[in-house]
Amino acid sequence: MMPSIETGLRKLSLPVLTLAAILAAPLAARAQVVVIVGGEPITEVDIHQRSRLMELSTQKKPSRQEALDDLIDDKLKVQLSKRYIADVPKREIETAYANIARRAGMTPAQFAKSIASTGVTPEALKARIHADYVWGQIVRAKFQGSLQVGDKEVEVKMQGATAQDPTNYEYKLRPVLFLVPRGAAPAAFEARKKDADAFRARFQSCEEGLRSAMALPDVAVRETITRQSADLAEAQRKVLNETAVGRLTPPDITPQGVEVFAVCSKTAATGETPAKRKVRDEMFNERYQALSKKFLKDLRKQALIEYK
Repeated sequence: MMPSIETGLRKLSLPVLTLAAILAAPLAARAQVVVIVGGEPITEVDIHQRSRLMELSTQKKPSRQEALDDLIDDKLKVQLSKRYIADVPKREIETAYANIARRAGMTPAQFAKSIASTGVTPEALKARIHADYVWGQIVRAKFQGSLQVGDKEVEVKMQGATAQDPTNYEYKLRPVLFLVPRGAAPAAFEARKKDADAFRARFQSCEEGLRSAMALPDVAVRETITRQSADLAEAQRKVLNETAVGRLTPPDITPQGVEVFAVCSKTAATGETPAKRKVRDEMFNERYQALSKKFLKDLRKQALIEYK
């Protein structure tokens, strides 16, 4: 529910029906080398798979050149990262991949099977995630000062806004996880989701409800976490705002099982409101995209790109 590095990856989360509809055709491309970027090859298979992934994220089929350019950019990003980043923790990439699967309504294993059945490997998607992750770190470090958005700039941007600025709340939450064994069939997740829904209907307060949860078999009650409205995505704020204090949020499938959150308190908080945070994030993203585009363009000019 509380993502870490999802911001640059949202374009990759897709409905299951879209996945099935677009990725129906069989993989027919050959592993012929098309371009060598800094000594590393890009094949026809790579182009085919990247085209499919881009089609999923944009709902529009890219040209072959667009898919190739996207792959070249990713090669350059990862190659540059080797000069600045010692190592990328595998868990970061796997967590991002699992979050994409969850937003598509699947477990990572189910999502991998759906992609593989169409000829697009999970590794192709993870390569895209890897490139986005390292590039985000590099751009933020290189242009840290230019990316900062001051309070005055936010206030000026918000002048004239007529929309009501929601109150910033601080939530104290207790995650409750209905465990599912690794590699379990989809039916196991559905069964645990029914268990979570039934328990949610009985849950009336954190004090009594959490004690009951701790007594349930294969259920883990985690320590209290604190979150503020401004730090959450709009969909997450909506879920918490619609969940009364002392009740549980709707169940959410995770790689470990089915998770709900007990909302144990909700108090007005000082600091930035959700509307201000949204404006600040939008201004940051505009600057990030502009600087990223220019930096990548300069990087391509200096790169050794050999077309076959």
